[in-house]
Order: sequence, then structure tokens, then C-alpha cells
Amino acid sequence: MHFTGTITPFAGDARARRHSPARLATSAKSAAATPLNWASVGGVEGRDALMPVCGPTRAGAEDKTTLRTPKVRARGVLAMAVLVSVSVQAEPQKSRAQEALSQCWTPEALSGTPKEKRIEKNVERAYKGLPAGQPRTTRLPEQWRGVIRRVDLPPGVMKVALTFDLCEQPHEIAGYDGAIVDLLRETHTRATFFAGGKWIANHDERARQLIADPLFDVGNHGWEHRNLRLARGQRLLDEINAPQLAYGKVYAGLVRDQCVAPDRSERVREISPQPGLPWLFRFPFGACDAQSLRAVADAGLLAIQWDLSSGDPMRHLSAAHMASAVVHGARPGSIVLFHANGRGWQTAQALRVAIPALRARGFELVTVSDLLNTEGARPVMNQICYDARPGDTNRYDNIAKRLEATYDAFDVTFGSRSPKNKAKAGEPVVVSPPFRIEEGLGYK
Repeated sequence: MHFTGTITPFAGDARARRHSPARLATSAKSAAATPLNWASVGGVEGRDALMPVCGPTRAGAEDKTTLRTPKVRARGVLAMAVLVSVSVQAEPQKSRAQEALSQCWTPEALSGTPKEKRIEKNVERAYKGLPAGQPRTTRLPEQWRGVIRRVDLPPGVMKVALTFDLCEQPHEIAGYDGAIVDLLRETHTRATFFAGGKWIANHDERARQLIADPLFDVGNHGWEHRNLRLARGQRLLDEINAPQLAYGKVYAGLVRDQCVAPDRSERVREISPQPGLPWLFRFPFGACDAQSLRAVADAGLLAIQWDLSSGDPMRHLSAAHMASAVVHGARPGSIVLFHANGRGWQTAQALRVAIPALRARGFELVTVSDLLNTEGARPVMNQICYDARPGDTNRYDNIAKRLEATYDAFDVTFGSRSPKNKAKAGEPVVVSPPFRIEEGLGYK
């Protein structure tokens, strides 16, 4: 098996530049007028949008030796999307996926609502205690112990994996961006979601639907989005193992209700995942170190990074610019980062343009499992985690340390150290001062 840490630049697609300026302007205007239902409704307010708490605030491919964020060629991307959208919206398996879901949910129950995208902070019901138990594990072989940034594919194989993080911090109930999921189903687009265990616990029904949907993979994204570069001991293990238990509980319920096949585990060469549990892991903040990488591998989880960031947590980034960055930055084997937890500002609008445009370039949109299972695929692995260039996610260390004050205050007021929960556990109750969030952290 061959692994490589180098990535060759991709020059972009000439097809996006073949149209006359007049035709591009006309098509772009038409695309801009396309109804987007309620996808344009925002859900995060205040300074939250500027805090990179769930991924990088950057759009484009990795470091400057590859492809920088392109100058806005949005008109070309919009034009391409308009020209091909009618012919590429669906694929043959669409009816099979819909049939599988229709056994347990009506179309109305699957459809998202605008209010679900909103994030609630500092409310008592945001607290979720760790699930009891220990998940089944199978340690990864040595050759899979690293973080996968992308996958090198054989010549002529055009596949890209769209991935969506569902992060949730201790003091909040994160959102569910139904406009994204609805669009993926509408266009029969396969995708991978990386869900926090606490997000699963707070969004049980939506988690059931995502896990049951044959279009999607659902991986592990930590319990409550702690920076695992800083986590040690039991906290590190809890961040990795608790989401496995949360997922396993949901999966067992789906099997009981006959909403999913008993075993949907994927198999990649020497890896034998535990049935009914995630086998893919994405580090919170995209940050790791040797100890956390080892702990994830010991838990039998394959670490998945990305080589192309949509930049969707940036509130000022337009849907057109985001779509342009993704369409022109994608190359065979790319893993693209988005968010579907209410912190992707223009994600659904950008995807409505990017999905048909990527297909027009000849890309097949697949899950990470599909990408890894491609004949002749060679994962591009590294022993460090980074966004665009080595070391750039280290900046989240200071942010994470400052956020710990917020998390501690919440835990004392509503969490495991609150008088209510201490009384439940039979521990002595000490009256604590009123809940207060430290100023300057970007949260209220």
C-alpha cells in the first residue's frame, strides 16, 4: 500500500471559461433569481459567525503551493450550474433511497424547518450527561494510523466527497440545517456527516434520519467539540468513545424499528469496523497531536481531515464565492468541508450552484467510504492535522483554553456540577454564584 503526503496543484476547469461574457452575465442573473425556498434564512446571530469554533474560517484549497482561493469566477460557476442543472439533478438510485426512508418517515417529517437551524445557548436542556458503557473496538492496523486529507484516485476516476460537520459545544444546542439535507436528497447527492455525540443526543430524530438514509455516511466528531490536542486522560477517551455509544443507541433503535439494515458497516481492506458503529472520525477544530491520533486509532476509528474548505462559517462570504472556491478547487479525490449545524451561513445556496457545476465537470459525488473503497485508491495520509498548511490549526489552542471558562461556568450552573444534578447523584450541594460568561469570547 502506498501513502503520500504531497499534493499536486490542480489548474481548474476550462469549461467554466468557454462562455462569452454576455452569456455568462445572463446565466448568472438567471441563477441568482432561482428560488431557494427557505435556504436563505440565517440562524446564527451576533459574534458567533466570526468564531471558528467548528472549522476553519477560510475558503479554498490547502496551502499556497496548491490552489489559492480563486478570484471570484462566480459567474462562470453560476452559468455552468444553470446550463446543466436540469440534466444532473437526479441519479438512478434516487427511488431506492426514497423508498428506504419512506418506510419510517413521511416526506413532511423528513423536510427541514427554518427554526431548526437556530442555535440555543446557555439553556438547561443543552446539558447532556455522558452515556454509560464502553463501545466495542478493533484497533486500526499500523498503516492506517494517521489522518487522511484526500484520496489519490486512478487516472480518469472523478470522485469528490462532500462532508458536513455537526458540531455542538457543552453550553449550546447547535442547529440542524434542513435546507442542506433536503437539497442533498432532492439532487440525490451522497455525502458524509460528522456528528458530535452530544449533537446526536440533542437531535435524536434528525440523527435517526441521517443514519438511516442510504445516501449518507455518519461519522464521529467528538462528544462536545473539545480540542483533542489539549485533552488528556479520561476526557480524551470520553470525547472519542461517548459518540460511539450515542450513535450505537440510535442505530439499535433503527434496527428495532426496521428502519435500517442490521449491518451497514463499510469495509476497507484491512479495516473491519464494528457493526452498527461509526468507523470514521473527524477531529474537532481539525486539530490533533500524536497522543490523540493514537487514541482515535486505538478506538478503531479512521481519522478524516479535508483538503478543500468551503469557508462557510464566514458570514461575509457570498454563496457565489463559496461555490466558486469549491468548484474550481475540487480535484479527483478531494474531501470538502462544510457545516450543517447552523454555522454555515450560505451553505445551502452555494450547494445549489456547486452540485450541478461539479457534476458538469464530470465529478461523481460520493461518501468518504465510497472514496476509500474505490479500486486503486491511495489515501493521502499525514501524522499531523492542519487546514491549509501544517501548524495552522494550532491557533485554536488558545481559543479552546479560553472557552473552557465558558464551559466550566455552564457546568456549574446547569451541568454535572449544578446543584440539581449533584443532588441526583447524591453529592453534597454547594451554592454557586449566578451563571456568567466571560466577555470577549464571542458568546453570550
